[in-house]
Amino acid sequence: MALMITDACINCDVCEPACPNSAISPGEEYYVIDPARCTECVGHFDTPQCAQLCPVDCIPNDPDVVETREQLQEKYAVLIAAGIARPPGAL
Repeated sequence: MALMITDACINCDVCEPACPNSAISPGEEYYVIDPARCTECVGHFDTPQCAQLCPVDCIPNDPDVVETREQLQEKYAVLIAAGIARPPGAL
């Protein structure tokens, strides 16, 4: 499952730089997550960094994008191969 950012977002800018897949960007009113790039940090961390760091807890699972851990791992491999995601350990 990909994550999403709700309208409770306060645009604090904590989530965007924390995303190793560059899946988060400013939207019209608040930050948005590109589900094609969101792996819930599978391949990078044990927990999604954006949700862990969010001060207002506005980053739940996206019920419209249901994926297994295996699918997220495959997406991670594609993003790494394409040079989109940061390799683990890279800042």
